[in-house]
Amino acid sequence: MTAEATSVAVGTPFKKRRRIGENLIRGFLFACGALSIATTVGIVIVLSQQALLFFLDDEVTFAEFFGGTNWQPAIGQFGIWPLVLATLMVSVIAMVVALPLGLASAIYLSEYASQRVRAVIKPILEVLAGIPTVVYGYFALTFMTPLLRSIFGVSNVEIFNQASAGIVVGILIIPLISSLAEDALHAVPGTLREAAYALGATRLEVATRVVLPAALSGISAAFVVAISRAMGETMVVAIAAGASPKNFTFGDDSLFGYVLNPFEAGETMTGHIVRISGGDVSYNTIDYNSIFAIGLTLFVVTLGLNMLSRRFVERFREKYE
Repeated sequence: MTAEATSVAVGTPFKKRRRIGENLIRGFLFACGALSIATTVGIVIVLSQQALLFFLDDEVTFAEFFGGTNWQPAIGQFGIWPLVLATLMVSVIAMVVALPLGLASAIYLSEYASQRVRAVIKPILEVLAGIPTVVYGYFALTFMTPLLRSIFGVSNVEIFNQASAGIVVGILIIPLISSLAEDALHAVPGTLREAAYALGATRLEVATRVVLPAALSGISAAFVVAISRAMGETMVVAIAAGASPKNFTFGDDSLFGYVLNPFEAGETMTGHIVRISGGDVSYNTIDYNSIFAIGLTLFVVTLGLNMLSRRFVERFREKYE
């Protein structure tokens, strides 16, 4: 470079160039985020408005809704607990099935499997996640229920029962837990593994005592997302769990023989919403408005789970430099 060119380059002031493409991308991403937030706010507003119409009805009281154990809107009984207990029962059974299997598969994929094996197993798990839930529902009804009846007895297991629905919902969410947990385990720095191996640890000890605790926040987030997914599942429970609420009375009905018996039929919150919103109920009736109160209750429960997950993640998150 000549002296004249150098003087011209030095004397030329720097100007900020307009990056029109980058600004457009930034605006598009902001619009997507704003649209997601607006959609969530709109859903909450609609649920709240319709649920308010339900609670303003003279036949409904907050005490009965949150404390009653009988849900029969046709005769003016609006106790939410039969639907809540069925939802929790199915979700608990699903997590008992999905958590150990999903976490074990995530540990295997992250710590044991070769690249060739991972290339085979990962697509299979993704295929499980892509199967329509209505197929899972009929699988629960035609395979899982006969299997449970053959093991525990026909007289003990009803055709429509919460156990078969919960097991199949657990199978349904295994890919979700496996994928999220495997990502959390894979994000742990390799230096931690190498340090543990240098101290003489085995591969199992490294996986369970080093990598697993380091990825605890991500794994817990995966568990909470899976629980929310299980509680929001619709078609499996609508087909396999039952089509009527399992009403009960404390003191009269056996706690473990009927109320908490997973082999009894029961209707979940999402299953009830599907049945009522099928078109047989007139618009703006108390039965119709009740599904929005149920939906708002389910929304609050899942929101609480996600808030709890965020606090847990922030509390146990490991930061590496």
